[in-house]
Amino acid sequence: MHWIDPDYLPETKGTFERFLVNRHGEADGMILTDGTEVHFPPHLSSQMQAEIQRGTAVKVSVRGVRPRDSELIAAVSIDFPNDARVLDEGPDKGRHQEPGKEHGKHGPKSKHSPMHASGIIRCVLHGPKGEARGVLLEDGTSVRFPHHEAPRLARFLVPGNTVAARGEGLTSSIATVIQAAQLGASLEDLVPIEHKGPERRKHFKHAKKAKNPNHSRDGHAA
Repeated sequence: MHWIDPDYLPETKGTFERFLVNRHGEADGMILTDGTEVHFPPHLSSQMQAEIQRGTAVKVSVRGVRPRDSELIAAVSIDFPNDARVLDEGPDKGRHQEPGKEHGKHGPKSKHSPMHASGIIRCVLHGPKGEARGVLLEDGTSVRFPHHEAPRLARFLVPGNTVAARGEGLTSSIATVIQAAQLGASLEDLVPIEHKGPERRKHFKHAKKAKNPNHSRDGHAA
């Protein structure tokens, strides 16, 4: 949201509690001590971590927008007591190549491994438009899933209830995150999660046919 002047946006003040991380291990949000969820784009991950040391109660002032029907704040700027400001100026700003590290689309490549988790849901996690994209467990573990699966999984996404997940995950210096392949009420009762949305599946189907010149419209080889 680099085109928005943050000084004209509502201000929310609070105290940092913990970072939220995406499936690549990048910080893409935070929880304040009063439970407020703040989202910021992952290209600000390094800047945010530089300003906030893990375990310290840092005061923050967030200016951003609130999606409809959501308690989330999508931050445009975050100010700190030392007069530092982390400002969203777009994905081309603030992402730096560290010597010796191979970078992909989402910054440094992180190694994932099979993981599972089970615990009580503290809160539902959201994307920048307020769409449900995961849950935060009381032990600090984040479980992520595609937003298009949220309606089908809604019965499991109740704060205070126990949820379990299996998938690929990682543990970084700031958090543990699991990209769920299965999710349910317990590890013995899991449902599979579809990671390709309807539009992506449709596009992939047509692209596959286009690449096969011997494939006729009736589904048989010409």
